[in-house]
Amino acid sequence: MNATDGVQALPDWRVLLVGGASGMGKTGVSRELARRYGVPVVEVDDIVEALLAVTRPEHLPDVHYWQTHPHAADQAPEWVVERQIAIARALAPAVGAVVANHVSTATPVILEGDYLLPLPVTPDGLVRAVFVHEDDEAQVTDNYLRREPEAGPQRPRARGSVLYGRWLAGQARAAGVPVLAPRPWPSLADRAAEAAAGAHPRLPRV
Repeated sequence: MNATDGVQALPDWRVLLVGGASGMGKTGVSRELARRYGVPVVEVDDIVEALLAVTRPEHLPDVHYWQTHPHAADQAPEWVVERQIAIARALAPAVGAVVANHVSTATPVILEGDYLLPLPVTPDGLVRAVFVHEDDEAQVTDNYLRREPEAGPQRPRARGSVLYGRWLAGQARAAGVPVLAPRPWPSLADRAAEAAAGAHPRLPRV
């Protein structure tokens, strides 16, 4: 087997956004698509860490929120979702800059993360997006348990993830961005690739 076996030709997009809440299967499908296309994955969490390192809380209070309020995640899921939305909106300019850089330099990349919004999607098709959403709280609880068995069942976290995922899915649909159910898992990468290939979303209203 040579180095190109199993790698498809480069896609016609330059940036593929894979969005959705935590515990939905974004990371797995992003890695599979990256392997297929031979392109790197950039995690939005890395953008967050970079911003935390070079800014102060007074500069980007929403981005710093979990660090300045370490017990905030223990609040009711509905309240936590409001903070997640605020953080996603605060990060949108930084995400947009990364997207613009990859478009201008013609270097394909998959951008993945909980805080992605369908805001940077361009009507020319160079930026595509798919969002993954699982609406079953029991399934998301099981996903967390498989990933983090030492933490035990994380039902409030799963509840918050589903609520945030519903909001993200609504934003994506309003933008014309495909929203995929992660199950059945074996076909998710194929479905995501097919959806991205056919998706030319319009810019949503902010």
